[in-house]
Amino acid sequence: MPQQFTHDQFTHDQFTHDQFTHDPLIIAHRGESHDAPENTLASVKLAWERGVTAVEVDVRATADNHIAVIHDNNTFRTTGQKRIISYSIMADLKRLDAGSWKGREWAGQKIPELSEVLATVPATGKLLVEIKSGPRILDQLHQVTEASGLLNNQIEIIANDLDTLIEARRRMTQYRMLWVIETLPAWRRLLTGMRPKAVIVMLGNYGIDGITIGDNKHLTRNFVHHLKAAGRPIYAWTVNDPVRAAKLLEFGIDGITTDRAAWMKQMLSKSR
Repeated sequence: MPQQFTHDQFTHDQFTHDQFTHDPLIIAHRGESHDAPENTLASVKLAWERGVTAVEVDVRATADNHIAVIHDNNTFRTTGQKRIISYSIMADLKRLDAGSWKGREWAGQKIPELSEVLATVPATGKLLVEIKSGPRILDQLHQVTEASGLLNNQIEIIANDLDTLIEARRRMTQYRMLWVIETLPAWRRLLTGMRPKAVIVMLGNYGIDGITIGDNKHLTRNFVHHLKAAGRPIYAWTVNDPVRAAKLLEFGIDGITTDRAAWMKQMLSKSR
């Protein structure tokens, strides 16, 4: 059973929405991944160049305790060569071509380290770092984020594994922490405790600030309302339909993660 936190130890009031922005975030999923190879410096920089204010990337620990920016546990899908991240050293991963699969113009893009991505974040930018491996990554993650020179509110830590996120909260109290969860049909929510009130209780027990939740028809106005009423930030992923995005924003959601962030911002501004 994960250790629980008292309200006095950690409180989401440290990370109120107003401290960050009054406007909902449009978050570039793995960078501008519709147009550029995901989780590369090219996709991240393209997002900043297009005026996107928030980017999400995935991170994994390598065998030599570096932090690789990559979603999968191996490199085959994005490089054509299979290397298991946790068994590989960073120098070997950097020799792979992580761009050609997206198009010849991206040939030579590498798997970056998190420190390289952090160095691209502009003064007005925010980076969401999704932990895809276990707690072994946390010591290095703490060091790298601290060394980045970014403000605390420019970095958010997200993870699906609750134990890892709780440990991240214990070590890095300065950053907002969001639990990555998926929406479920009503009958499964009843069985697994994924009702909004149950989620809110869990967030309070474990010192987690809010959630980022997979989008489907079970992400309802009522679900968003409960999280918002409790003062808990809620983002949705991955939303590529501007009509659906507009509906979620109408619900009051705090952020939309999308493969086409700059385009999505344009579409939403036209619909207002």
